[in-house]
Amino acid sequence: MKTRLLTLVFLTASFISNAQTSNAIFFAENGERFNLVLNGILQNEKAETNVKLTGLNAPSYKTRILFADKALGMVDYTLNFVEMGAEVTYTIKKNSKGAYVVRYVSEVPLTQAPPSTPNQTVIVYSTAPAAVGTTTTTHQTTTTTSGNPDNVNINMGVNVDGSGGGVNMNISGMDGNMESSSTTTTTTTHSTTTTYQDPPPPVKTTVVYVDGYNGKIGCPVPMSRGDFESFKGSLSSKSFEDSKMTMAKQVLNNNCLTSAQVREVMGLFTFEQNKLDFAKYAYGRTYDIGNFYKVNDAFTFESSIDELNNYINTQR
Repeated sequence: MKTRLLTLVFLTASFISNAQTSNAIFFAENGERFNLVLNGILQNEKAETNVKLTGLNAPSYKTRILFADKALGMVDYTLNFVEMGAEVTYTIKKNSKGAYVVRYVSEVPLTQAPPSTPNQTVIVYSTAPAAVGTTTTTHQTTTTTSGNPDNVNINMGVNVDGSGGGVNMNISGMDGNMESSSTTTTTTTHSTTTTYQDPPPPVKTTVVYVDGYNGKIGCPVPMSRGDFESFKGSLSSKSFEDSKMTMAKQVLNNNCLTSAQVREVMGLFTFEQNKLDFAKYAYGRTYDIGNFYKVNDAFTFESSIDELNNYINTQR
């Protein structure tokens, strides 16, 4: 009975987790208007500067930013949610090389997400294909000419009072030129077809979370700034080095760090050996693994740098 209860609890928790959705906000830092494409599906027909997508129920989406100004081109990006049930904000801006990029800004649980702003376009994520619609407009024109051929009235009277006789005739519905009166109704139908161009298929790209880094990737998605700060706060609260190491390794078992984040965590350890042990453990769990040499700044002794370098050589 206990086993069945635990299984039921697990399945319920899994269902709730899977049922969670997330939101994603994209905004142009300098106000450029854009259309947003997710998994090849155009989401906003009208180009906007700030788009909020709701109802996202998958952990990852191929995203393409199409600028309204064709001269600006487009930006490809892979949208990843580390945890569902969050609202993540991204900015679209130029990097130091003048190229447009998408950059992570912040993340909050949906329960703490602020309300939408007036200048924000809110769209429920749609998997419907790009639409092709036809609008039919009917115009009715009425033309009227004088006369009435269908209703001619003839009244005739004969004078029989002996005053000379005569015949009086009154004809209505015809004028002096014998022209008829008619009403003609003409109906003209205009069809206007509006076609939404199919968005180009998404291009497979490498997600870059570190500005200017194009090297080898050691793990897919590094921790967000918010999650990392929370992790550091918990680690700093531990009084003993062994407790810090245990927690740090537990977090790394399920997360990915950048080289800069690894160096920050190393700075929370007091002893040189613990810094070295953590660096070794983090090597295979670092996003920009080509920048790993930067963690050397956290060491006090050159011998630690040499030992870490020897360890890295055995892992290649």
